Amino acid sequence: MYEDDPRTLVSTDWLASHLNDPDLRILDASLYLPNMNRDARAEYDAGHIPGARFFDIEDVSDQRSEIPHMMPPSEKFISRVRKLGVGDGHQIVVYDGMGLFSAPRVWWMFRHMGHFDVAVLDGGFPKWKAEDRQVEDMPPVMRDRHITVRRQAQMVKDVTQVASAVKLGDWQIVDARSPGRFRGEEPEPRPGLRSGHIPGSHNVHWASLVNDDGTVKSPDELRSLFAHAGVDLDRPVITSCGSGVTAAAVTLALTLLGHTQNAVYDGSWAEWGMYPDLKVETG
Repeated sequence: MYEDDPRTLVSTDWLASHLNDPDLRILDASLYLPNMNRDARAEYDAGHIPGARFFDIEDVSDQRSEIPHMMPPSEKFISRVRKLGVGDGHQIVVYDGMGLFSAPRVWWMFRHMGHFDVAVLDGGFPKWKAEDRQVEDMPPVMRDRHITVRRQAQMVKDVTQVASAVKLGDWQIVDARSPGRFRGEEPEPRPGLRSGHIPGSHNVHWASLVNDDGTVKSPDELRSLFAHAGVDLDRPVITSCGSGVTAAAVTLALTLLGHTQNAVYDGSWAEWGMYPDLKVETG
């Protein structure tokens, strides 16, 4: 459906054929919400794609912030990634245990840090296992590798910039949460947050971007989804979600369609929904 692109999306066939490349680094970026009742680290320990390292999104974040999963300072990112043996000159492939859920967040993190040789595995670990491909339960031997960080400031937006976009209408805001949460009909999983959405935003649920096997839908299907949601692909986009994770799945979809002027609202609803002075819409 998509040609293999080491900077966006690669197939399980592509990964299998490059599995022994010396400069390939595979990252298991699985992350689950509390109500999913799954343990990402335990699942990795039980079995993963050969050579994969576990990338802990919770750990590789700014834990000084009360908002979850915020991008870490450059120094912390460098430290954690070097310990994984990932660095300059490596081709990175990221996957997760749901097919396409949290892996795009790590893809986007590396890109934000200036490392663009990174791709998401289409269909993730479920597709890899369904094809009866090799799995191992031993962690790889990791050797420290220098990584250079050049933060791409244009790829992330803070609450002030999003509030400005709401007022001026110069950026479209696309919310990746479920329609029920977007409309304010379902409670937020994090206590203390209001229900609803950022005024004027559009809803493209992250789960609508993928097929039943977790692979990304065709370009025509993606364009149709965005059009149905009222998103103009010729205008800039800020993606948002609950805590900045599945927003990156929308960013990946936009990138696959050739859309380049987009950014992730890192704080997302965990931040916007927390402040009573920020306006909220429902319905």
